[in-house]
Amino acid sequence: QVQLVESGGGLVQAGGSLRLSCAASGSIGSINAMGWYRQAPGKQRELVAVSSSGGSPNYADPVKGRFTIARDNTKNTVYLQMNSLKPEDTAVYYCHAVLRLSYRVSSDDYWGQGTQVTVSS
Repeated sequence: QVQLVESGGGLVQAGGSLRLSCAASGSIGSINAMGWYRQAPGKQRELVAVSSSGGSPNYADPVKGRFTIARDNTKNTVYLQMNSLKPEDTAVYYCHAVLRLSYRVSSDDYWGQGTQVTVSS
């Protein structure tokens, strides 16, 4: 099986920075994409940023210019550098991966357990 383990969340003041990390482990054959979603209280989960293999990163409009996604393929890890944080960035951030297990032909979606990011005003 596969595990996505997130770290790096916490409490920060508005204008501050945080860096999230997510490491995928298990019987991984290949990773198509890794990214981050977030879910604020009372709202639907939304895409924050995604890094697809062989493609350019994509960002949600509210975070463009402030957040940067990066992948380390040697470690099956994805990072989210969050700068100039705003109170509206407060949410649980979930790591997401589309990957193929080593013993399967097709790819599937996998989710991390989530990490809380709280931005105080």
